[in-house]
Amino acid sequence: MSFAGPSFIVAIVALSMGAWVITTWMRARYGYPLTDDNGNTVHRSDPDAGRKIDLLSNENEKLVGRISRLEDRIAVLERIATDPAARTAREIDALR
Repeated sequence: MSFAGPSFIVAIVALSMGAWVITTWMRARYGYPLTDDNGNTVHRSDPDAGRKIDLLSNENEKLVGRISRLEDRIAVLERIATDPAARTAREIDALR
């Protein structure tokens, strides 16, 4: 086999193109992000993207509210744990 002829160059180009096709197919099949010729990530268009963003925004608002309520409760528990026992007893008696 001679490495000087044009068939060797064609074989190298064909192998590299085949490897690129297989790599791209594997990335698409297993969910890895696809890239263009410049290495930038190519995003697939999603028709439900707006609805998903709205759902996530609503869930985010609920979670932020829940976190703020939990922070308030933790602050009360910290105050109870660090206050002197006599003062806590007075406050409990005042509530009765």
